[in-house]
Amino acid sequence: MHDVLVIGGNRYFGKRLIDRLLAAGDRVTVLNRGSSAPPAGAVHLVADRDDERALTEALGDRVFDVVVDQVCYTPSQAAIARRVFAGRTRRYVMTSTVEVYEYEHSPAAGVPEDAVDPREVAVDLELPWDEARFRDAHYGEGKRQAEAVLAAAPAFPYTAVRVAHVLGGEDDFTGRLAHYADRLRTGAPIAVPAANHPATYIHVEEIADFLFWAVGQDFTGPVNAASHGTLTTDEIVAHIPGGPARFQEVEVGEVSPFSFFRSYGMDNSRATRLGFAFTDARQWLPQAVAETLGKDH
Repeated sequence: MHDVLVIGGNRYFGKRLIDRLLAAGDRVTVLNRGSSAPPAGAVHLVADRDDERALTEALGDRVFDVVVDQVCYTPSQAAIARRVFAGRTRRYVMTSTVEVYEYEHSPAAGVPEDAVDPREVAVDLELPWDEARFRDAHYGEGKRQAEAVLAAAPAFPYTAVRVAHVLGGEDDFTGRLAHYADRLRTGAPIAVPAANHPATYIHVEEIADFLFWAVGQDFTGPVNAASHGTLTTDEIVAHIPGGPARFQEVEVGEVSPFSFFRSYGMDNSRATRLGFAFTDARQWLPQAVAETLGKDH
């Protein structure tokens, strides 16, 4: 049994993680800004994780075996967490992203973790990380720098789980699959790059399984979490009712979700060697589409 703090995580795969922890008999504390209460059985702490004093006061004298940080997006947030949780946790699991590889070449086997060593990433705390528009526009860079803060003379053992694009679940709030369904239904064109690259994905239940597994492990540093294989835009759209699909190639500008000007394939062999058994993305893709779009599509 572990004493686990989950920061954020009240929706999508975060809530599934909390359910798994509770079912396993772990003591679970959930900290958020009070927007929604956690499931029965979890302790609820209310604080803004960007407010260091409020965060410290909300935690009181609590200590944890593991902290799972679902909402660390910037180096500023990581710096606060590093100070607040030093001496409070024996392990820190940060949910990171495949987007940290936005500048890296992805070989056929996928990009490995050492392509972005957080110990070598420059951190700039003077950038306007507290501005939502800036933060959203620099999502991958924010995660890179957040990892770098944790990696610099670590205050506690940590891992950064670099999550592939997540699919599946009736509660997918992103609207990405609905984007395609709407265009297939209306006959509107689907904007894709002229050279459209594949990416790695992971099912919502599988990433919840992975994070639950990571809570009980002791490895440190970055780790890629992705189902086996890559998917293309064509493969995803082929499982969505309607059509036929009309793809419109663009050289620059906005393209549809899950269409990429560069490859976002990740090498998941480190996690596999550590003992996690991934599924194949092509096996669960039809189910993921059906779950998300439901009977209306």
